[in-house]
Amino acid sequence: MKSLMNLMKKYRGDAMIAIIATLVIAFATLWQPRILQEMITAILARDQQTVLNLGLQLIGLAVLGIVAGIINTIFSAKAAQEVSADMREKGYRKIQTFSFGNIEKFSASNLVIRLTNDINQVQMVIMSVLQQIIRIPVLFLGAFILAILTMPKFWWVIVIMLVLIVAVSMFSFTRMGKYFEKLQTTLEKNNTLARENLMGMRVVKSFVQEQNQINKFSKSSDEMTETTIRIGNLFSILMPAFFLIGDLAVAGSILLVGTMVTDDPSMIAAIQAFISYLMQILFAVVMGGFMMTGASRAFVSLGRLQEIYDTEPDLTFPHVAETPLSGDVAFNHVTFTYPGDDQPVLRDISFTVQAGEMIGIVGATGSGKTTLAQLIPRLYDPDSGEVLVGKRDIRQVNEKSLREAVSFILQRSTLFSGTISHNLRQGKEDATLDDMQWAANVAQAAEFIEKLDDQYDAKVEERSANFSGGQKQRLSITRGVIKAPAILIMDDSTSALDARSEKLVQEALGKELKGTTTFIIAEKISSIIKADRILVLDQGRLVGEGTHHELVNQNAVYQEIYRTQKALEEV
Repeated sequence: MKSLMNLMKKYRGDAMIAIIATLVIAFATLWQPRILQEMITAILARDQQTVLNLGLQLIGLAVLGIVAGIINTIFSAKAAQEVSADMREKGYRKIQTFSFGNIEKFSASNLVIRLTNDINQVQMVIMSVLQQIIRIPVLFLGAFILAILTMPKFWWVIVIMLVLIVAVSMFSFTRMGKYFEKLQTTLEKNNTLARENLMGMRVVKSFVQEQNQINKFSKSSDEMTETTIRIGNLFSILMPAFFLIGDLAVAGSILLVGTMVTDDPSMIAAIQAFISYLMQILFAVVMGGFMMTGASRAFVSLGRLQEIYDTEPDLTFPHVAETPLSGDVAFNHVTFTYPGDDQPVLRDISFTVQAGEMIGIVGATGSGKTTLAQLIPRLYDPDSGEVLVGKRDIRQVNEKSLREAVSFILQRSTLFSGTISHNLRQGKEDATLDDMQWAANVAQAAEFIEKLDDQYDAKVEERSANFSGGQKQRLSITRGVIKAPAILIMDDSTSALDARSEKLVQEALGKELKGTTTFIIAEKISSIIKADRILVLDQGRLVGEGTHHELVNQNAVYQEIYRTQKALEEV
């Protein structure tokens, strides 16, 4: 709530105009029955001049209300849109500071729902507040006071009506809060299922899992439908109950006036105004109830957004001067455990790499190869020990300095919709066409890029669906090498390439990036056989270090991997 109020202060001018317009609307609404009462009295007295004057006042009051309503709607919508845009940007900026651990805690689909649906809920309530929050209490108090002044004897009718309305409201609204929270959760679940299904459509089709996916989504959708129906059922009780109470109050008032009108004919004019004020009181209470309902849902959403704003990144970088880093890398007794896990993934890892070396990393699945690589660009921090880049502890290095020094090419190639040049400039912001061509030649991507009609300005569709797996990997390699980093990490990033292309990439890397320290994580020993040194991991421990010939003669784990792969190749 504090965060929302801080954002509202920025647009207090728009908010104040909307609130002033609301007060004008409330005044016009409250004063109209009083003029009508006087008009009916003038009609009964056959005073045509007074009727004409009061009629002109009614028209002027209506025009004033319409103009104020237009102004209120414009500035309420403007303030609500501006605040929600700031909230969305604030949330997005905060997410950009999150570490991998923070993202895994929330999940991607969860964060998308919070930045879209939850902010929309808050936006609607902001607009409702600026349109109604001042109007409701002014309308309620004004109508209550004027109703009693109009017919003082009937004060008890108003009190009974209010007591019954409050009782019905408490019955309904106390049950709605939990359903709104459940609705947001099921919406999140549906979003996750739909996203996974669409992204994994090839897997679904390959294994004929369409019906299974339909059943899973239907079950989740039915749960959401059931929750929505429960909320609808409460609303279906609420509105008729409110209007029944209001109609009973009106009917009772008319019956009582019918017994008094003979003695006091002015009651005919008074009852019309009294009924109008009763309806205004009812309207104010009903709108207040809806505001509470919307607010309860918005407060759930606001709490979920505040959770993003309040989450501190697991990793923070010091505010120190930028300094260029060399390609020297060292691990000193590094142990690492993923958040939420009990057992470490890496245990007491120590090694030193000189700038310009090519280092291969091998090991069985789950041995910690990728985890070790992720510690170098400081995607995670170790539990103990230290990681040095350029002979400096990376926890004491400026973030930009580290990002400039290290390029990380993942096995799963992620390209963003746009153009090839747009994606390559993520690796080097000021990259020229010559830079792109040089990097594409290193990654063996030039051969297919230059066959495209627009070449480096060719379109990249959503999820890079217009490129094959091998082409995506070569584009990712191009993006990784374009800035000629001091350290290049390739996490099985040539797995989709054929043997010839992989060989050409490695030869180009050795020739064009001689001063770059290169880490190659590979499942196949053939991919790292020419590395200066190979690190062998087994169950999170560094169990071997040396050249291929040294390890194949001396290291049991490496020998087992080598024999297995050689046997498979022979078969």
